[in-house]
Amino acid sequence: MSITKKATVFAVGLGLVTLSACGSSDSGSDNPESKSNTVTLVSHNSWAVSKGVLAAFEKQSGYKVKVLEDGDAGQAVNKAILTKDNPQGDVFFGVDNTLLSRALDNDLFQSYEAKGSDLILPEFRVDEDKHRVTPVDTGDICVNYDKAYFSEHKLAPPTTYDDLIKPAYKDLLVTENASTSSPGLGFLLGTAAKYGDDGWQDYWKKLKANGVKVVDGWEQAYNEEFSGSAGGKKAKADRPLVVSYASSPPAEVIYADPKPTSAPTGVAAGTCFRQVEYAGLLNNAKNTEGGKALLDFLLTKTFQDDMPLNMFVYPVREAAQVPPEFVKYGPRAENPETLDPAKIADNRDDWVKSWTSLVLK
Repeated sequence: MSITKKATVFAVGLGLVTLSACGSSDSGSDNPESKSNTVTLVSHNSWAVSKGVLAAFEKQSGYKVKVLEDGDAGQAVNKAILTKDNPQGDVFFGVDNTLLSRALDNDLFQSYEAKGSDLILPEFRVDEDKHRVTPVDTGDICVNYDKAYFSEHKLAPPTTYDDLIKPAYKDLLVTENASTSSPGLGFLLGTAAKYGDDGWQDYWKKLKANGVKVVDGWEQAYNEEFSGSAGGKKAKADRPLVVSYASSPPAEVIYADPKPTSAPTGVAAGTCFRQVEYAGLLNNAKNTEGGKALLDFLLTKTFQDDMPLNMFVYPVREAAQVPPEFVKYGPRAENPETLDPAKIADNRDDWVKSWTSLVLK
C-alpha cells in the first residue's frame, strides 16, 4: 500500500485529506528564462504527507507542490498512459509492482536516479540499469476480517486462501475488481502465485461459487461493504471479510475515538501478496528539475519516517522508522506470495481477461 493502496486512512472516514500546496500555477519550462516554481505530483487517491514535512521541503527546495488525484491506482496509471504526450504533471506516484510493466512498456517515465537510491533496501530495487522508477513504499495486500463477527458466530476466522472456499465462509468475502483496482489485482496475483498457471482459475470458480462479492474499488469494498471498518459499521455493511492491507488494522486503532485496546480487525496471514509502490519522472514533464527534487524528497529519511502513519505503508529506505502501532497491530506478512515482475508482465493481461470471464460474467 498502493495501497494504495495505502488508502487505509480513508477506511476510518476521519478527516485526513490529500495535501496540495498552494502557489504559482505557471507551467513554465526548465530553461532559466522560464522556470516554474510549481512541481505537480500525479497520484492515486491515497497520497498523504504531514503538512510540516511538506512545508519544509517547499521551503528548502523553493518549489510549491501541487497534487492531482486520479482515482484508484489502476485508473491513475491508465490515465497517465493515455496522457503521456501531454502529462498532467511532472512526477507520478503510485504505480506498483502489479502494474509496473504496463507503465514501463508504454514509456511513461524518463530516467533519473534519485538521491538516496543507494539506501533503498535491496529487495525493493528494480530497473537499476535505467532508473525509470524509484521505490517509495511497500505493503501487503491481505484479507482482513471483522473480529466481532467471528466471535459472535463462534467461527474461527480464515487464515489461508483455501479457507476462503470452505462452506463456512460462504457469502462473507468482498474483493475489488482486478481490472480496475490495485488491491483487487494484487489478490488475483496472489492466487496465481499460490495455485500456479494450472490452478488459479479453478480456485476462482470455487470462490465465486462460495459467494465472493466484487466491487469496483478499495474504498467501496472497505468503507461500504466490510462490517469491520468504521465506515462499514456506519453503512451497516454485512461482509466480514475484505481484501485490504496488513496495515489496515492499525488505522482502525489510531483513528478511533475512543481508542480500543486492540484492533477490531485482523489479517488472514496466509492470504497476503507483497506490493511495492514506485514514483517516476514523467516523460514530457514541464518541470523536470522540480520533479527530480520531489523524487529526491520521497527518499529522504524525513519523508520515509513520516509516510507510515499518513499512507499506512512501510518505508523502503534503510533505517527508516516503523511506528510501534504497526508492529503491534499490523506487522508485515512473514511469508507473502510474490511473483517475478517478468511473469506479471507476460501474464497479467491474460490473467485479468480470464478472471473477468470467470468471475464477472
